[in-house]
Amino acid sequence: MTNAFKKALTTMVGPMLRRPKRLQVAALCYREDGPKKKVLLVSSRDTGRWIIPKGWPIDGKDAHEAAMQEAWEEAGVKKGDVSDQVLGSYDYDKELKSGLPVRVETLVYPIRVKRLTDDYPEAHERRRKWVTPAEAANMVNEPQLKELLRQL
Repeated sequence: MTNAFKKALTTMVGPMLRRPKRLQVAALCYREDGPKKKVLLVSSRDTGRWIIPKGWPIDGKDAHEAAMQEAWEEAGVKKGDVSDQVLGSYDYDKELKSGLPVRVETLVYPIRVKRLTDDYPEAHERRRKWVTPAEAANMVNEPQLKELLRQL
């Protein structure tokens, strides 16, 4: 590899690899079954893997309000108590429509579910499942999300 090529590679590609993380918001939807908590997982639209509802921030909404919107659209949470305090966060790599991966930091907001509906925007695109936090930790892929779930 020539010095000129190394310099060009560093100059052009380096900044792309050091780009700041993009931000998403997520909803950790839960209910209490007696003394035990259950969390609501949904399947992703592309791979079918288990995730929590998440998406990009929404203009005009605070982060916790956007998380509630994602819970409605992706999981059918019709009514719930959403905290404005971040429970935690996790990072993952998201492939954009262009095919390029970007690093995403996802802020997780807890939502105590009061009512679900079967008729919601992405009902025909996703599955949903109530599981214990320990089961959920074994079902999701992201290590930091696994840890958040184990701490519930």
